[in-house]
Amino acid sequence: MRFDDLTAMTDLPVRLSGLPAFDDASAQAAQARQMELTKPPGSLGRLEELAIFMAGWQRTARPRIDAAQALVFAGNHGICARGVNPFPQEVTAGMVTNFNAGGAAINQLCAVSGASLTAVPLELDRPTADFTEGAAMSDADALAAMDVGRAAVDTGASVLILGEMGIGNSTTAAALAHATLGGAAEDWVGRGTGADTDVMARKVETARLGVERHGGQPPLHAIANVGGRELAAIVGAVLAARAARIPVILDGFICTAAVLPLWAHDPDLLSHCLVAHRSAEPGHARMLEAIGQRPILDLGMALGEGSGAAVALGVLRAAVACHGGMATFAEAGLR
Repeated sequence: MRFDDLTAMTDLPVRLSGLPAFDDASAQAAQARQMELTKPPGSLGRLEELAIFMAGWQRTARPRIDAAQALVFAGNHGICARGVNPFPQEVTAGMVTNFNAGGAAINQLCAVSGASLTAVPLELDRPTADFTEGAAMSDADALAAMDVGRAAVDTGASVLILGEMGIGNSTTAAALAHATLGGAAEDWVGRGTGADTDVMARKVETARLGVERHGGQPPLHAIANVGGRELAAIVGAVLAARAARIPVILDGFICTAAVLPLWAHDPDLLSHCLVAHRSAEPGHARMLEAIGQRPILDLGMALGEGSGAAVALGVLRAAVACHGGMATFAEAGLR
């Protein structure tokens, strides 16, 4: 699967057909195993569901997490010229340097949860265009960014966790949500990295104008029209993971918004994805309800960087460890 060899977003649906599906037989075998483990059925709650989810995607009754990959994509946004960001865009590059030096929250959380981390900057010296004046990206640029995401995925990983960094991208995420899920712009706009009242008003107006300008097009076109390079890379990584049967843990508000065009095109395209946590961004709860996703955690986080996904990986590891390592009643001599 590649995307940079396509010429337009209208070509993308061809690449989205025939992707691997959840294996019901493996999931049923995992469910049967859960009923035999030395515990009351259902007593591990969501952990049991997560183990069965992993079984269906790994096509085995006893799934494993041998290698976990974390990818943090970074991009800059032309809408920052409209004053939607309380911090300068130079912070994006500075944070990539911090990721590479091991100094960010995501570095510590990946170390604890056992994930290898790679930060992937996407043309930080060439921000996307202001989407209130035209498309944020040409189709070629959007497809190229998707291909960066695709190429970054380790197809040997057991699970992929995704995060992002990009000054201004909470406004971009709000525009993507507004474009794909409807409602009013203010339904999706939050304070991001600490917007005051004036910045909030500019964020709402920017999201509203962007969707007014680009409305009425097929959902996948939103990736280029009101998206960002790091968000397009997330889309590419999600699709590459699906092609390789790798379960994905999406971080919070911005990562979820990035893949909304896929969900709007075909909800099944996200069936291999889990959402790590319910972000403190107010639009995230509404977004999760719309797409039928129940987050693993709710810790009041809103950092981004994949931080919530790294914490949720620990829960997923716990689910798989209990499922595979516990004795059955017969093995324990209790039957």
